[in-house]
Amino acid sequence: MYKLLALFFLIISTISKSQKVVADLLVYNARIYTVDKQFSVKEAMAVKDGKIIAVGTTTRLKKEFSSKLLLDAMGKFIYPGFIDAHAHFLGYGLGLQTVDLTGTKSWEEILGRLKEYAKTHKEGWLTGRGWDQNDWELKEFPNREKLDQLFPGRPVFLTRIDGHAAIANEKALAGLQPGVKLTGGELETKDGKLTGILIDNAIGWVSSRIPAPAMQQKKEALLKAQANCFAAGLTTIDDCGLQYDDVKLVEALQNSGELKMRLYVMLSDSKNNYDAIFKRGMIKTGRLNVRSFKLYVDGALGSRGACLLAPYADKPESYGFLVSNKEHFDEIAAKIYKNGFQMCTHAIGDSGNRVMLNTYAKYLKGKNELRWRIEHAQVVNVNDFDLFGANSIIPSVQPTHATSDMYWAGERLGIERVKGAYAYKQLLNQNGWLPLGTDFPVEDISPFKTFYAACIRRDDKGWPDGGYQMENALTRQQTLSGMTIWAAKANFEEKEKGSLEMGKFADFIILDGDLLNMDAGKILQTKVLKTFVNGEMVYERH
Repeated sequence: MYKLLALFFLIISTISKSQKVVADLLVYNARIYTVDKQFSVKEAMAVKDGKIIAVGTTTRLKKEFSSKLLLDAMGKFIYPGFIDAHAHFLGYGLGLQTVDLTGTKSWEEILGRLKEYAKTHKEGWLTGRGWDQNDWELKEFPNREKLDQLFPGRPVFLTRIDGHAAIANEKALAGLQPGVKLTGGELETKDGKLTGILIDNAIGWVSSRIPAPAMQQKKEALLKAQANCFAAGLTTIDDCGLQYDDVKLVEALQNSGELKMRLYVMLSDSKNNYDAIFKRGMIKTGRLNVRSFKLYVDGALGSRGACLLAPYADKPESYGFLVSNKEHFDEIAAKIYKNGFQMCTHAIGDSGNRVMLNTYAKYLKGKNELRWRIEHAQVVNVNDFDLFGANSIIPSVQPTHATSDMYWAGERLGIERVKGAYAYKQLLNQNGWLPLGTDFPVEDISPFKTFYAACIRRDDKGWPDGGYQMENALTRQQTLSGMTIWAAKANFEEKEKGSLEMGKFADFIILDGDLLNMDAGKILQTKVLKTFVNGEMVYERH
């Protein structure tokens, strides 16, 4: 009798198991922030063929699914993989191969780093990026005098943190003369001599002489950038401003399986890129999306290249400048509109933003689904905010710009005008959604700094008390949405990623903390424990 009962239960158990759906991965015992429309929180998730096939309770999913790979999250917190809606992925990787000048507190510190680097890199151009004179005690641009003394026979080219200014020594400047006038840029002079400072379009006059990186260098750059981004919890990057040839390299590395990062690529504003992609058509695979172009209307606030409606408060003779004439932006907008692509334009100053908002409006003509974007939308005139919503123009913002610039932005803009700067809540209200990014390597790649800057709006020391212009802070839920589902929507990808729902890619991260409920002081200490793309673990913290 007992043997018969045992056999009966064995048969029932076998039948029960055979009726289970077989998954590739079953994650359970977690707190999963799905970021679906209800912002629901689940306990478990089943993955098959790189996509989510179910979310629910641990009890139900264990009953309904079997999997060889089981992951007990041990109560940890799971989020959709973070999407950086504005960054420079390849540029960041290439920058890791040069002198790192970020965080330097003086010109003398920069010179020290250069001398150390030159000891082991003895030939060719000496290049670096990341200096910011606003971080120095003497908040003025340096000049090339000491560079000339230290490196008389070697060209030196050092880019400012925002990429909109640089300094070069005499060897690098060879042939350039003071007094040259150019559209959208400046060769700074003093006492009739070049200081070495180059603003916006002047940068290309020197940088074009630097030998282009070899294909192997680019490959190494992409893979190193990928490793660092996976470690930060990023699973999709918007790479803003690539050449078509770089896209072909990305495709090759993704096809070989070496590059697993999902990329949304904006091609740079050049005839070769327009000709190539319009002939081929939009590119869309599971890991690559190419359907947009990145333009620049003006420079940066930190180097006073941002184009303003009224003069700079701390430099009354200057308004900044547009980097091209208005006719160029109109011509390109017409071309992009005709071909059905997305237009994304860097706009910092209130004049630059107005020019592009009006240019977009000419073609968009009201509500639409083309999702043309203004990248940064950093300083907007009070009379222009409504142009975003009226024409469904998407402001794509980077919250850490606010906390990096807050120390000096008021001096540049004045008390009244600065109220329209970094106005994320006002911009969110225009369309009801707002994609967020970092602009790395201009800022750090950390999504936690983005999160903290968006909703807490203080620096890592807690300054200022109460936060910076808190009337434009986002809620934590809005911030998480901006780093996931809204960033996906800005890329026309909200149906395949950005939330943890059935049918979407299994791109998710496991964190050691609860971003939506933890004490504000702990946000920046949050750690990524694991990162998954397509259900595959691509990073694990050791």
